[in-house]
Amino acid sequence: MSTELRSALTYSPVVNVIGPRRVGKTTLVRDILQTGRFITLDDPTVLDAMAKDPVGQIGALTAGLADWPLVIDEAQRSGDMALAIKMVVDAHRQTGQFILTGSSNVFATMKVADSLAGRMRILKLWPLTVAEVKSRPPSRILDWACSKNPNLPDLPEPESTSRADYIDLILRGGFPETRNIPLKTRHAAYRNHVDTIVDRDVADLLRVRKTDALRKLIVQLAVRTGEILNVTQLCKLIGVQRQTAEQYLDVLLRLSIVVKLGAWASGEHYREIKNAKNHFVDTGMAAALRNLNPDTFDADANPAALGGLLESFVFAELLRSEPYQEHGFNFYHWRDQRGREIDVLAESGHRLITFEVKAASSVSWEDFGHMVWFSTEGPGKNRSVTSIIFYLGEQKLAFGENRFALPVSSLWSESNK
Repeated sequence: MSTELRSALTYSPVVNVIGPRRVGKTTLVRDILQTGRFITLDDPTVLDAMAKDPVGQIGALTAGLADWPLVIDEAQRSGDMALAIKMVVDAHRQTGQFILTGSSNVFATMKVADSLAGRMRILKLWPLTVAEVKSRPPSRILDWACSKNPNLPDLPEPESTSRADYIDLILRGGFPETRNIPLKTRHAAYRNHVDTIVDRDVADLLRVRKTDALRKLIVQLAVRTGEILNVTQLCKLIGVQRQTAEQYLDVLLRLSIVVKLGAWASGEHYREIKNAKNHFVDTGMAAALRNLNPDTFDADANPAALGGLLESFVFAELLRSEPYQEHGFNFYHWRDQRGREIDVLAESGHRLITFEVKAASSVSWEDFGHMVWFSTEGPGKNRSVTSIIFYLGEQKLAFGENRFALPVSSLWSESNK
C-alpha cells in the first residue's frame, strides 16, 4: 500500500484511502508523508467549522500551503466538503493536493454531482494478511494458477502449519492493534470496535433508528460468513423490514465490515443477479462476536464451525493479494440448481481459477467433483480452468489436468530472497 499511495500522489490531485476503522489508515499516511498539513474531523471543533463554512475552511487550510498535501482524516464525517475540495483542485491543477482517509468513500455519499472523476484515486486498506504479519512478500498464487502450465515446483514450499496454528491465525484476525493481545481482551476490543462503528461510522452515512437491530445483523453476518445470504430470513431474525435490512447491508459493505461475493455466470449480463455470498472482512472480529475460542473447534465440540471462517480467511488472503498480481482478477462464487457449488472463482480474461476450501488435513480425487464437472461438462468447459483445493495438510499435490491441492499456508510462503 505504501508504494501505491506514493504512486497515486504523483498523478492524482486527490487520493482517498478507505478501509475499516482502526485498520491503520492514519498511521500509514503519517509514516509515509514527511510534508503537508494534517487535520482530523474527529475533532468536534474542526468538524463544526467545516460544516459552517467548508469553502472558507478548505481555502484557509490550503492557502500558502507550499508543501502539499492537505490530509483530512475521517473525511466521511463532513457532508459538505466535496465542492470546496473540487474548487481547490480545479484552481490549482496539480497532483498530490489532498489525501482523505476514512471508513467509506467520502464522495459516494456527499451531495455533489461531480464525484471528481478523473481527479481522484481510491485506495483500499484491508486488515493485515498473514504474509504482512510475517514480513513476507505477497502471495503470487493467482498469477501462478493463471499461467498456461502451472507447475507445482514453481511454488515455494509451504510453511509447516498445524491445525491449531491455523485456528490461532483465524481467531487473531488482521487488525494491527488488536491481533496480539490476549483472547478475552481481544474479544472485548472487537466488540467495542463494533459499537463504535454502529454509533459513529454508520451514523455518518445513515440515520439508524434501531441500533440494536443493526448490532444483531452484524452478529448474524458473522455467524453466516462464507454463506449465501437469505435476506428474508435475516429480516425475521432481527425484526426489520427488507428495505431496512438492505440499507443496513449496503452501509456495512461501504464500511468494509463485510464483502459481497457475487454469483458467477457464463454470460456477463447474468452475473451477480443471483444471491451473493457474505464474507466477514476480518475473521478475528467475526470470532469475537460469536465468542469463539480454540476449544470451539474440538472434535467433541463443534468442528463444523471452522468451515465458514476458514473459507472467509482464505478468500480474504486471495482478495488482498490481487493488487500485487500482474493480471487483474474479479472474484465470484458459483452454484447451480442441482446444488453443485464452488467456494471462490477468480476470473482473468478467458482464464478461470476455481477454489475450494476444505477444513481437513487430507484431500481425495472425489473432493474435486464439482470443479471437475464445472470445467469438463459445465459452464467452464470452453474456458481455460485451473482448480485448487486449499486444505490443512502439509503437501503440495497434483491431481492432473491443472488440478491441485495446496496447504493454506501456501498463501504466505513466498520467500524474501
